[in-house]
Amino acid sequence: MMLIRSIFAVALLISAATPALAADPVFPPGVRIGVTPLVGLNRAKAFVGFETEDKGVKVLMAELPADAYTEVMNAFKNSPAGVGGVKPESIETAAGLAYYTIETGKDGATNVRRYSMILPGGAFSGYIAVQVPENASKIYTDDAIRQMFASAAVRKEVPVEEQLAQMPFKVGELSGFKNVRTLAVGGAIVIADSDEAKGFEAAPFMVVGLVGATPTQPEDRGRFAQQAATTIPGVREARITMSEPLRIDGMPGYETRIDAVSGKDNTPVTVVQWLRFGGQSSLRIIGSAPREEWAKAFPRFRAVRDGIQPR
Repeated sequence: MMLIRSIFAVALLISAATPALAADPVFPPGVRIGVTPLVGLNRAKAFVGFETEDKGVKVLMAELPADAYTEVMNAFKNSPAGVGGVKPESIETAAGLAYYTIETGKDGATNVRRYSMILPGGAFSGYIAVQVPENASKIYTDDAIRQMFASAAVRKEVPVEEQLAQMPFKVGELSGFKNVRTLAVGGAIVIADSDEAKGFEAAPFMVVGLVGATPTQPEDRGRFAQQAATTIPGVREARITMSEPLRIDGMPGYETRIDAVSGKDNTPVTVVQWLRFGGQSSLRIIGSAPREEWAKAFPRFRAVRDGIQPR
């Protein structure tokens, strides 16, 4: 009995001194990447990922384009010894073979250890970055971080309700759109008939998000709206066909329409941009449809627009 008690006490000491892993991966709200966080790591409040209570150890998680994984994999294969003294490592995860690096650096005056890993996600690439300050390195060791990296997994979909709950606005109407995809957690979403694999541009889709630094004077809104319209990603040969003020849910706004081509097949599209001005940031709603589908798509775009409310 004394021997059993001694073994049990030693086990308790080891578990207290070593960051242990829970059973299943934890997926931060809104993203398709998850890990089993080390003991002491909890959901971060200011970014997507996990952190310790003192915010010293950080685990940042993000989704990158699908090509990012292939580019990193090829770079590592072409330079297996690494660059600048940083040697890449590979590790098996539930998502497939992942690659990571370990570097030392500084966060202000604090010495830190930085870990970066990229893993395949099919239609996207998963990215996980970890920062460990020197005073936590005896607990969050290289082996412990590697163990956490090995637990990485991806999920095929994030529930629509979970994605929308992260947005700083409420979306009350999806108008029959089949897919919702987060572009930036808490920042922007895509609402679409198509998906990432086929390309959103092939069918009607919308992008809804917030923009900052909007004009304070009403006379500047038209110029701002037209400039914003020229920065819509993925459209080429754009020509503004209409731009005029209007009220959106009682707030001052601006509607701008564009004829352009989009996608790898140079599909002719018509695009509408709505800006709803107010406060320190404004709501930006973009709707794009192949030109032959515009007449049917526009009422759907407008229904989604009219169903968006502040939280």
